[in-house]
Amino acid sequence: MSRFKQALAGTEPLFGLWQALANSYTAEICARAGFDWLLIDGEHSPNTAQTLLAQLQAVAPFAVEAIARVPLGEPVAIKQYLDIGFLTLLVPMVDSASHAQAIVSATRFPPLGSRGVASATSRASGFGADTAYLAKAHERVTVIGQIESVTALEQIDSIAAVDGIDALFIGPADLAASMGHLGNPLHPDVQAAIAHAKTRIDAAGKPAGIFALSPEDARSRAAEGFRFISIGTDIGLLAKGSQALLALVRT
Repeated sequence: MSRFKQALAGTEPLFGLWQALANSYTAEICARAGFDWLLIDGEHSPNTAQTLLAQLQAVAPFAVEAIARVPLGEPVAIKQYLDIGFLTLLVPMVDSASHAQAIVSATRFPPLGSRGVASATSRASGFGADTAYLAKAHERVTVIGQIESVTALEQIDSIAAVDGIDALFIGPADLAASMGHLGNPLHPDVQAAIAHAKTRIDAAGKPAGIFALSPEDARSRAAEGFRFISIGTDIGLLAKGSQALLALVRT
């Protein structure tokens, strides 16, 4: 079983921070803070394979799970992220069981799936030093699907039932937009949809995660039984911290 799946099976919520600055220095600083996980974002941040690798290397000495969000749930990106050493992937916009199955397939070598083989040149295999890598790689990977649309809500039971989808993560911002409430994830209809999604994920026996909208929301989500919760972003910390510092001295 992968390290992050073992952590998700525990009793304490796992708190994480979004990494959107695409910078290894800031990733290392955040890793030192003691978060359970850091999400290195390849969907909405200006990351390349090189910046992803640099951040992965920067956080490696610390007891923090480096989760990568791929830009799209398709085989090429999934293969590349796994090859450079990410063990946990967050895949956006998973809207159907067939899409979920294709995502899982892309994380497995044949005959279990369709992932391309590059063992000797892969950082994940220790550049060929790990002779058990090809046989054991799928056991070390955690796959998390994002539920962030009305379509996904309608298909959530079948998505959650897919073998190899290890957890589901609710994205309130995109879900709100899909429901016609762009920019208003606190709308009662959106909050009701989140509660419904959590109930269905629980029924499937899978861990549920969410992007909390505030520290108070994070505490509430933990009390509701969400297993992994994002409590902010590196950009948010820098923006709010710099504004607060200037406000202290400017009259």
